Amino acid sequence: MQNFVFYNPTKLIFGKGTILRIGNEIKSLGISRILLLAGRKSIKQNDVYNQVVQSLEENKIFWVEHWGVRPNPVLSHTTKGVELIRENNLEGILAVGGGSVIDEAKCIAIGTFAPNLWDVFEKKTKITSALPIFSVLTLSGTCSEMDPYAVLTNEEENKKWSIGSPLLYPKVSIVDPSVQISLPWEQTVFGAIDALSHIMEFYFQSKGEEPTTSIDEALIHSIMNSVDRLLVAPEDYSARSTLAWSATLALNGISGAGLYGGDWACHSIEHSISAIHPEIAHGAGLAVVFPAWIKYVHSINESQFLRWAKKIFNANNVQDGIDALKRKYKSWGAPISLRELNIAREEIPIIAENVWKFTQISSIGSLKELSFDDVKRILELAF
Repeated sequence: MQNFVFYNPTKLIFGKGTILRIGNEIKSLGISRILLLAGRKSIKQNDVYNQVVQSLEENKIFWVEHWGVRPNPVLSHTTKGVELIRENNLEGILAVGGGSVIDEAKCIAIGTFAPNLWDVFEKKTKITSALPIFSVLTLSGTCSEMDPYAVLTNEEENKKWSIGSPLLYPKVSIVDPSVQISLPWEQTVFGAIDALSHIMEFYFQSKGEEPTTSIDEALIHSIMNSVDRLLVAPEDYSARSTLAWSATLALNGISGAGLYGGDWACHSIEHSISAIHPEIAHGAGLAVVFPAWIKYVHSINESQFLRWAKKIFNANNVQDGIDALKRKYKSWGAPISLRELNIAREEIPIIAENVWKFTQISSIGSLKELSFDDVKRILELAF
């Protein structure tokens, strides 16, 4: 096992009826003026917005609203958020929504201090300051509520890249699983697949290190069992809360402790898919890419992939494990091929070229560092 530092300063408040606590949490840190960041109007339909506003009013918190965060948040909308912060002398950001909303909040938080926000993504500028971030989560999957990372799309350049800094941990996050009961089924599924992918990015680099490897196996089973239960009974609070907490644990530092930092090639490939096709949900793209990547690289750490196949699916070889994973995703209604994402074979070189832009700042993959041809072959397997 590698040496590691476990650090997570986010205060997480979990459970039914906890949203009304957000105003007091913000006030307790001496903050009285915030940007309320949100996506679409769904939080007004499930009563989340009303609870947030009530809590802000009771605690005398002034807020400015910024609506319209996309499922794949973009630079232009983020820049407008930065302008609102500066125009209104705001002191913090409250993200109310899923991972995309929280990701954009993190980008606004550093963009307030950065002369050019995209230069941070290009590694031309370091993150030195950020506004405090708070979140009320309405869709579990990304773990942005309890991690130091953010993803943003520069829509003019078709670049969907990520950043990370200890300054991007939210100060306080509230997770009330009961508000996720009304989610469309596909959002539940794609959030779960994103969480599973986070775990597997770490897991497949493992050389069998315990206890982290066994923790990851337990989390994978927990997520899969929860989604299977929700498929039958979407209002099952026990299953919903188990999924929500498991998705947070998937990327809050526990699932990767000592496991070599993760591979992240599948995320890089998917980011390029949804940068070119922003209508494609991140989890949907990962459902397609991950099985193809496993097939392509499994021989490099064969024993760990065999362990995964056996422990998760009771399969005797890796290919049977891949087939079982695809059947599981298919049973949930997720796509398992680029064709199902309405991507033509002719687009594969275009997507691969877009993936390759990322090598301006980083390599792609660490279990196997991928070449341009490797990326194309994985995409062909995914077709």
